[in-house]
Amino acid sequence: MDLAKILRQATPPRPREARPIVMIGSGGIVHDAHLPAYAKAGFPVAALVDLNLEKAEALAKQFHIPRAVSTIAEAISFAPSNAIFDVATPAKVLPAILRQLPDGAAVLMQKPMGDTLEEAIEILRICREKSLTAAVNFQLRWAPNMLLARAITSSGSLGELHDIEVKISVHMPWELWSFLSTAPRLEILYHSIHYIDLVRSWLGNPRSVYARTVRSPRTPQLAATKTVIILDYGDDKRAFIATNHSHDFDPEMQRSFVQWEGIDGAMRAQMGVNLNYPTGLPDNLRYALRDGKGWKDAPITGNWFPDAFMGSMGSLQAYVQGEADTLPTSVEDAIDTMRTVEAAYLSSERGGEDLPEME
Repeated sequence: MDLAKILRQATPPRPREARPIVMIGSGGIVHDAHLPAYAKAGFPVAALVDLNLEKAEALAKQFHIPRAVSTIAEAISFAPSNAIFDVATPAKVLPAILRQLPDGAAVLMQKPMGDTLEEAIEILRICREKSLTAAVNFQLRWAPNMLLARAITSSGSLGELHDIEVKISVHMPWELWSFLSTAPRLEILYHSIHYIDLVRSWLGNPRSVYARTVRSPRTPQLAATKTVIILDYGDDKRAFIATNHSHDFDPEMQRSFVQWEGIDGAMRAQMGVNLNYPTGLPDNLRYALRDGKGWKDAPITGNWFPDAFMGSMGSLQAYVQGEADTLPTSVEDAIDTMRTVEAAYLSSERGGEDLPEME
């Protein structure tokens, strides 16, 4: 395996010259990921919009953003004509925000693409009607270890890929997001959606979905926070996601990884942000080939948070400038991730097969 060549291919997309960004929302994800990523990438943020002007002004000052406003209309009035709108708000308000954006604008919206498939379809309709170049921020695809895993797979080093496993066993402090305290859908919609999208990026749409999502006795006031999802890709491939967000024992046995297996090799990527959230641990990527040399560490720089957010924004910017032929997380692709999420909830509600009766 020519690792040096593969490393050169494992780079996030980015425009030759970045367009200005109008950031809509100033919550924790903007503070922790969007703005640090854009500062690191050199993507200019022209304005920060939030109904809470005081909060927006404080964040703008911290990240040296020239303007903070409380309405989208005010931001549009002075935004450059080529601005990219980055929307990081609860899913419920996405339709209202999209309707306020200029026709033909470029927009990146935080996941999920609505709280239900019905809402996702409405968002897709609005984007089409307004001719928006729109993408959803499924940024795990752009994490440094995922980019390198993709490059290793594309090099043929693993041979034919036949198995993808996602395992999460951690303590997630859901109380950090107050709007989730009454959410009827929680774990799949706000967390496993990343892994569903990631598996789809490797294997495409599954034939069908088997799933069960359940509440934890540790957090009975919340909707389901533990899930098992099987994505059916036929008889020769296995893909599943298993999550437990209430494993709050000693961190020694906590796990957060994606594992791929091919005929000739395997990889495992740690997603460190889930471990000791929100501080997190470093991401990594290990691989093993059938060469008798065991598992090796692949050299990566950066983590899912905040580095992957450079990729999702860079992908959109490169596409609208004609420097990339595809927009991998466009709303036209993201709707299939939402369809898969909906299938998982439907499967969980309908239940499994009863045990056969005996005579």
